[in-house]
Order: sequence, then structure tokens, then C-alpha cells
Amino acid sequence: MRSDGLPSEMLQPRSLVELVTARLSEEILSGALEPGERLVEEQLTHLFQISRAPLREALRLLAEQGLVEHLPRRGVRVTSYSERDFDELFAVRNVLERFAVSLVQERTADELDTEPLEQAMGGLRAAAEEGDRLAASNAHRAFHLALVALADSRQLVATYEPLILKLQLYMAANLRREADTSSPAEGVRRHQRLLDAVLSRDPARIDAELEHHGARQFFH
Repeated sequence: MRSDGLPSEMLQPRSLVELVTARLSEEILSGALEPGERLVEEQLTHLFQISRAPLREALRLLAEQGLVEHLPRRGVRVTSYSERDFDELFAVRNVLERFAVSLVQERTADELDTEPLEQAMGGLRAAAEEGDRLAASNAHRAFHLALVALADSRQLVATYEPLILKLQLYMAANLRREADTSSPAEGVRRHQRLLDAVLSRDPARIDAELEHHGARQFFH
């Protein structure tokens, strides 16, 4: 019995679900689990030393996030998006970010809390220095969420967040290719230029940086 009067076993399943959800999410977004790879319940319950109930709840939450998908009579697998899916996701991201920036321009400088953006930039720099692609991917997501959050629209952030998480699957699937074809340091510079443009409130400069930043080949 806990000191607050609640039986400890009531909270254990939730903590297990959160642990498994976080672990599987990390494995997927790091590229360790590839798109289309099956997630076998028996193997996962053995790996995590848990029963099927918390595992299935974790898989349900991951499905809500778009990271796994349940297939009739074939179990669960890491979500596999087509090239068309990703093209559409990039297009929607572009529309939402441009709308967010238009709202930001209506706010005064004193109303903007840029600390989360600066923290995300710090994460991007550290990841680039350490060569940690997963950390860079997570910092990238944090940066864009913070950028959209400047618009001060809860519904916009709620719409945008699952979208950017799905796009992390694109990053995960291309981590090795990106390591060979792009520089993490250039990713840091591009994000800094975008941040500087947004804070400058220069519409032409913002538009140019969003156009360049939104290019699919530069998604990191």
C-alpha cells in the first residue's frame, strides 16, 4: 500500500506501459526497428519481462502515434509509409508551419517565448558534435514543435505534433544515407537561419527560409 492510500499494484501497469512505449519508440525512431518490421508479442514480452496486457496497451499507444500499425490476422509491424505518404506529410507540414509563422507575426516580440527554441538549438548543436543522429532527430522535432508553439495555438500544436512524429520515421529510415550525404553541422546552420528569419519578422526572408528548409532532401 502506498503512503497516499492507493495500492501500488494499481500504478504498476501504467508505469510498465510508459516504459515499454518509450523503449519501443526509441527503437523505431533510431532505425533499430525498420519500417515494415514485425513486432512479435512473444518476443517482446520475453525481452521486457512483462505480460501481454501492458505490451498490447503500449502497442495501442504507438499505433495512435502512427509509429506502428495493426494488420488483420498478421499482428503488428512498424509503420511503413509510401513515398506518396511522405510527400503528402511534407506538404501538410509546410502548410501548417506557414500558418503558424503567420500567427507569430501578429504577436509582439514581448509575447514570444523563444527559450524552448534556444534549448532545441542547443540540442541540435550537441547532437552534431557527438554525431548522434537519433538525438539530432529528437532535437529537430523539438525545434519545430517549439516554432509552431510560438503561434500560441493549442489546437495547431495538437494537429502538428503527430505529423512531425510521423516524419521522424522518414528520418529513421534514412539515418545511414543521411550520414553519407549530408553534414549535421549544416542542419544546425539551417535551423539557426530559420530561427533568425522568424525573429526578424521579415516576410520575404521568412518565406525564403521556409521554402529552403521544407525541401525534402534537407529534412534533418
